[in-house]
Amino acid sequence: MTTFTTLSPSSTFMISPFIKTLKNPTKTLPHFKRSSYLTLSATLSTPTTTTTTSLQKPVSDSVQTFWKWLKDEGVVSSKTPVKPAVVPEGLGLVAQKDLARNEVVLEVPKRLWINPDAVAASEIGSVCSGLKPWLSVALFLIREKKKNDTSSWRYYLDVLPEYTNSTIFWSEEELAELQGTQLLSTTLSVKDYVQNEFLKVEEEIIAPNKQLFPSPITLDDFFWAFGILRSRAFSRLRGQNLVLIPLADLINHSSSITTEDHAWEIKGAAGLFSWDTLFSLRTPVSVKAGEQVMIQYDINKSNADLALDYGFIESKADRNAFTLTLEISESDPFFGDKLDIAESNGLGETAYFDIVLDRQVPPAMLQYLRLVALGGTDAFLLESIFRNSIWGHLDLPISHANEELICQVVRDACKSALSGYHTTIEEDEKLKGEKLDPRLEIAVGIRQGEKKVLQQIDEIFKDRESELNELEYYQERRLKDLGLCGEQGEIIFWEPK
Repeated sequence: MTTFTTLSPSSTFMISPFIKTLKNPTKTLPHFKRSSYLTLSATLSTPTTTTTTSLQKPVSDSVQTFWKWLKDEGVVSSKTPVKPAVVPEGLGLVAQKDLARNEVVLEVPKRLWINPDAVAASEIGSVCSGLKPWLSVALFLIREKKKNDTSSWRYYLDVLPEYTNSTIFWSEEELAELQGTQLLSTTLSVKDYVQNEFLKVEEEIIAPNKQLFPSPITLDDFFWAFGILRSRAFSRLRGQNLVLIPLADLINHSSSITTEDHAWEIKGAAGLFSWDTLFSLRTPVSVKAGEQVMIQYDINKSNADLALDYGFIESKADRNAFTLTLEISESDPFFGDKLDIAESNGLGETAYFDIVLDRQVPPAMLQYLRLVALGGTDAFLLESIFRNSIWGHLDLPISHANEELICQVVRDACKSALSGYHTTIEEDEKLKGEKLDPRLEIAVGIRQGEKKVLQQIDEIFKDRESELNELEYYQERRLKDLGLCGEQGEIIFWEPK
């Protein structure tokens, strides 16, 4: 992790690329905690950004066998509105008839879901009971895959990809194209996290229970399962923290669909002998017969998130983001007071702010910046008498020195970060005009997007620097409130009567 530090007499101020999805990597699967849902992709190449894709070539024998299995299980029939097809993304769902907006396209009963409940009911349920949900499901997937024809899930497992273009599957040479990016740091940390989890599971679960895991389970197997879950699992469905849903997970993403609402739901239905729970998938837009049914995976994911989770990026400007990490240093003489103020306003010793291309910086970021840089003659604002009002004061410039310091530090950090890339924005732009390998195309898009955001941040604070002498600061605002300062900033003197 790269860190940029600037010292002032009263504080340490840090801005650094930080892996916001791995703040505590030992406790949760990165990213499962951020999104309301994790949706799926069957991609082996970079998806297009169109909403419709016609069937291009016949599906493989494995897909046909998978479809027959679903028929035998009573999940699909000749009347099912969609069917698996080979599309530019790999596999997808193609409409067999014209579909209206919000029309149900498939329903999958809970008995075919792969989730912690399925693991608990399996032969390895007892030894996996204490594991994190994703670890137990990962071991279940690997074990079922290695069972080959004896697995009841073999028809589903046969249509799962061996890898995606997610950066966790990139070679060292391919990752080198991400030099300087936050995505590279995140990817390497995720890979370390997965490896560490594998070593623990191997020692604590696999080795002591070799009778349950007869085939050797390798780190590559573990990465495969992790990649499947990261790209295909639905999370935070009603009562479900992590679940794979066969057939539903073939649906691909479209950048032109701008809502996640009503794409799916969990509902009850009367079965032949009992009440069943169904996963119901809807099309968020109308679709013509022969076109691909698509959904929006997550409106709030950045291109770095999309590349890490699914192995694709979008051309939309607002998918480009850079995370600024700000920290109150423990060596700051006012550390306790500043931390108390930050925590009282929903922040902490370290705060993370996503800066999105072509958008303003978050207002709370400026407040936090001013708090961290607060010192010298401005330190009186940290006294307890101001504790309930200081955050409001920090919404506006405090003093020339305070505002100048945050401008200098942010700009220096941006320049330092920009120096870490091995190409310029202009060089990346030229490359984007060429026919690139899908992974190189992702790398070029990511690093160009990050650099554009960094330049944008630098420009914002450069403009602010040029306005420092024109800004109104706390003391002037206070004098005006007391009627002791005119509209032009002049001090008003009252003569005795």
